[in-house]
Amino acid sequence: MSPVISSFRSLVLAASCLVALVGCAGSVSPQIQRLPERVELNSVPFYRGEMYQGAPQSLAALLTLQGTVITPGLLEKPLHLPGGEPRLQQNLQTLAREYGLVVYPLDSELGALLEQVAAGYPVLLRYTEGSAFWSGPRYAILAGYNRQKRTVLLRSGMNRRSLMSFSAFESAFKGAGGWAVLVQQPTQLPANVDSQRWLKAAGELGGSGQEQAAARATKALGNAH
Repeated sequence: MSPVISSFRSLVLAASCLVALVGCAGSVSPQIQRLPERVELNSVPFYRGEMYQGAPQSLAALLTLQGTVITPGLLEKPLHLPGGEPRLQQNLQTLAREYGLVVYPLDSELGALLEQVAAGYPVLLRYTEGSAFWSGPRYAILAGYNRQKRTVLLRSGMNRRSLMSFSAFESAFKGAGGWAVLVQQPTQLPANVDSQRWLKAAGELGGSGQEQAAARATKALGNAH
């Protein structure tokens, strides 16, 4: 092979690599590009269990993180499990409010979720898990990500550090309805908080009988402005 052809092929290969890199960088939203490169919330507890136990596992981890002494088994009855799976999303939120916590809904975009993780807040979410032959909705906690490797880290099932690519996670997350929330102390405002959404969540907390906690949530927002 002549030196000219070899050099030309090297240039083509280098150009192809550069195009691939640019294409990859462009596919990540500006919101994600502004975040720290890698975050892992090691303080988030993990309760190992089968995938169908994901809802009590995940809520128990978040309640433990907020200082409540609890185990997943103690949450199964108030979550109406087994049997209450069709209303599990609503039951999770209702139960979290009974513990005096604000349930703050998030937009169903990867950037919105990672923004909260980067701020130190684990995200409770639902995603589809399974194969081409069988799949079903599962609940898990988003507790980290790696922007360079384009992976998210879930506390899920038997795995404390379940890794998924951005694209696989987005597909599984949106395939299960794109539902994700923060479970926060009333004085713990989310990153880039949406005032109306927070006030609505505080109102729902008050409506569950937690009027004092709701008042603290409203006050926290006022103090931040």
